[in-house]
Amino acid sequence: MTGMQALYLVVPLAPLAGAIVAGLFGRAIGRRGAHWITILGMLVSTVAAAVVFRGVLAGNVYDGPVYTWLVSGDIRFEIGFLIDRLSATMMLVVAFVSLMVHIYTIGYMADDPGYQRFFSYISLFTFFMLMLVSANNFLQLFFGWEGVGLMSYLLIGFWYERPSATYAQLKAFLVNRVGDLGFLLGIALVVMHFGSLEYATVFRGAPTLAGNTLEILPGTAWSLMTVICLLLFVGAMGKSAQFPLHVWLPDSMEGPTPISALIHAATMVTAGIFMVARMSPLFELSETALSVVMVIGAITALFMALVAIVQNDIKRVVAYSTLSQLGYMTVALGASAYAAGIFHLVTHAFFKALLFLGAGSVIIALHHQQDMRRMGGLRKYLPVTYWTLLVGAIASAGIPGFSGFFSKDAIIEAVHLSPTPGAGFAYFCVLTTVFVTALYTFRLVFMTFHGPERFHGAGDDHHGGHGAPHESPAVVTVPLILLAIPSVCAGWVIGPVLFGGYFGGAIVTAPAHDVLAQMGRDFHGIGAMMVHALRTAPFWLAFGGVATAAYLYLLRPDLPGVIREKAGFLYTILERKYGFDEAYQWLFGDGAVRAGTGLWKGGDMAVIDGVFVDGTARAVNGFAQLIRFLQSGFIYHYAFAMIIGVLVLLTMIFIA
Repeated sequence: MTGMQALYLVVPLAPLAGAIVAGLFGRAIGRRGAHWITILGMLVSTVAAAVVFRGVLAGNVYDGPVYTWLVSGDIRFEIGFLIDRLSATMMLVVAFVSLMVHIYTIGYMADDPGYQRFFSYISLFTFFMLMLVSANNFLQLFFGWEGVGLMSYLLIGFWYERPSATYAQLKAFLVNRVGDLGFLLGIALVVMHFGSLEYATVFRGAPTLAGNTLEILPGTAWSLMTVICLLLFVGAMGKSAQFPLHVWLPDSMEGPTPISALIHAATMVTAGIFMVARMSPLFELSETALSVVMVIGAITALFMALVAIVQNDIKRVVAYSTLSQLGYMTVALGASAYAAGIFHLVTHAFFKALLFLGAGSVIIALHHQQDMRRMGGLRKYLPVTYWTLLVGAIASAGIPGFSGFFSKDAIIEAVHLSPTPGAGFAYFCVLTTVFVTALYTFRLVFMTFHGPERFHGAGDDHHGGHGAPHESPAVVTVPLILLAIPSVCAGWVIGPVLFGGYFGGAIVTAPAHDVLAQMGRDFHGIGAMMVHALRTAPFWLAFGGVATAAYLYLLRPDLPGVIREKAGFLYTILERKYGFDEAYQWLFGDGAVRAGTGLWKGGDMAVIDGVFVDGTARAVNGFAQLIRFLQSGFIYHYAFAMIIGVLVLLTMIFIA
């Protein structure tokens, strides 16, 4: 093993080592020991990822196995790494953002009794994500995929004493199981038709099977590539919270703010985006799949942004912003602008982590108050938090010069040029979302930091007995400053990344779909792009969104209440998030119970009592016991579910 190959192992294993020490020996090493060992592991991982990234830029691409777990006929189940520009970029972003979150956690979780456990969990979360993005085969991809699902489950429900937290973690678990079923079936189809789990083998053989069909229903032929891609994308819809599997992500706010930042910026939700980009050689062979991806992303981008406008919980505003921005990335994938989607993933990782950690700083200052209606006037109390969060807000709104502008405008233009069916609808959605994004983002800024102080209460100094709010400690503000820097300048490399062939062979685009090549002919540098933007619709829509927010929440703060009353039913729809939670509850909960009751009343009592009622009761009771077993918060219980998934996959492979 060469020195560089050893570094490939160091990147994921350093966080794993920190997680094991903090998790198993947390009491022995204490709180300081837990955060120092995990931060040291993340620092080593980040430095190693930077060295690997530099090596990849110099042309050191690697694709090979590390460990063979099982051999069945010609199929090898291996742990292996594919280190190219796509994976190296993701590794560096994940490691850096996670390092910032680890440092920030010292301040945010200072008084929490589960301090050591939390550091162990977030390090383990990072390990699974790094294994996912560095995989060279579907088995390791599935391992990392389920691993980030495991850690999100444990971290969303970290404060398990709260019923809302246990509900949120179970909701995330169940929704992602729906997505993962499709993902697992997609992998099974890949193995069935390609006879291999290795990316390289599958990608080489894909063009030869592009014309193959299969019958899902007798007499109906489906394109093999379309079915595989759609099943894989169902998995992405779950992990990356795309409509209609988006419902779990807003509830993930029940976890502590550091994990909200990690889930939304660099780990769980980016897994689906990365996976589709990695599978570009397959998706390029199915225009139907690309069209579905684009339309789903467009719906998510616009309709989740609209919900953000009516949210009053500061973390939920940022959560719905994540849903909308993930929609942008998904639209880019559907337009075959994979590089633009990954580019926005990177810029979004920085400014979204900044927004979440900035919101967490506000929450700390107000003693865990999250309602923006009870904030206001905090600018003078939290100057560092204010200015850094403002940078994140400007980047999120897509104002020229900041990172979000370059990646978001590239996506909008790519969709405008795309020949894929559904591009017209998607263009309308992403263009409209520009205005909505600027509106809800600066609504957050103005309601939180400007206007009259609304956090007064009974007690000393009229601040609820806690005194006046004050700036967070350095362990909180330093990560904010370090994240603000790339939130400004990460987009400046748009030229080489999108139009200079940066990703090389890591991403495959069919010539008929290569919209970035068309855009590259008109690109003349970031200065010219910013000047040109002043004459385009996205700039004026963003400006209009900021101006509207300023008018409503600074100049005429009485108007939002009037608009809310006048909107009536429309406001109720947004406030109830289009009724998806109620619909799912009825469909899979109350409705299912009523359907079962009707069946019991209308059927033969003896048969139903003997077979369906008693038998089903036993089955349901067993299933309920299993669910309670899995949601207990213990890692080995969730690991049991992962083992079941692997066994199902192996069974499908052997049957095939």
